[in-house]
Amino acid sequence: MARIFITGSSAGLGQLAAQWLADQGHRVVLHARNEQRARDALDDVPGAEDVLLGDLARMEETKQLAADVNAMGYFDAVIHNAGVYRASGKDILAVNTLAPYILTCLIQKPQRLIYLSSSSHLQGRPALEAMRSGSISYGDSKLHVVILAKAVACRWPDVYANAVDPGWVPTKMGGPGAPDDLEKGFETQAWLAVSTDDRANVSGRYFHHRREADYHPEADDVARQDELLATCEQITGVRFPVNRVPSRTV
Repeated sequence: MARIFITGSSAGLGQLAAQWLADQGHRVVLHARNEQRARDALDDVPGAEDVLLGDLARMEETKQLAADVNAMGYFDAVIHNAGVYRASGKDILAVNTLAPYILTCLIQKPQRLIYLSSSSHLQGRPALEAMRSGSISYGDSKLHVVILAKAVACRWPDVYANAVDPGWVPTKMGGPGAPDDLEKGFETQAWLAVSTDDRANVSGRYFHHRREADYHPEADDVARQDELLATCEQITGVRFPVNRVPSRTV
């Protein structure tokens, strides 16, 4: 059975993925923004191994979260699920773009990395200059996530790194009128985290409901990937560890 860490798993798709994985016998560690949400998360996913705290809108807490994950030992997969939608550009940048970058760089390298994006990334811009002023949009941040997943796949060939569009589903973020299937909204990231299916054992892909889907062509631009990593490093002070060797493989 696999051990999985899931950011933003106190509610919504992250919690649903955690519950499904725990029900399948996998070891799941949750993440919550504060102590109250952490207690609620453990009540809602009683099969979880533990829950870690960290407000991803605060860079120092994100760095500490990475240290706390490492202190728990090796994880087979990390699902970067946390995200904000109706928020300031500064918080969108911190939670949606910088947090997955920081955690990817600082957490002991797993075998599988899954990044939650959105079809909104198709309307996004790389907006690298805007990142420095914290004025990016939600669509920009979700394009950053796809570029990051592609960059990781290129630079860490021993890891499966993929991005997922969960669809517009009826969570708190999506709203009650969202038209997509809630179960399909979480099943792809859970499948990518643990499946032995050849279709899941790939890297550098963009999925929607377990199928590869079209994505923004700029995500494949290696120069654009380098620019994103360099900009994230400038803002966070965290360097992407290109040559890091994995602790083990599965």
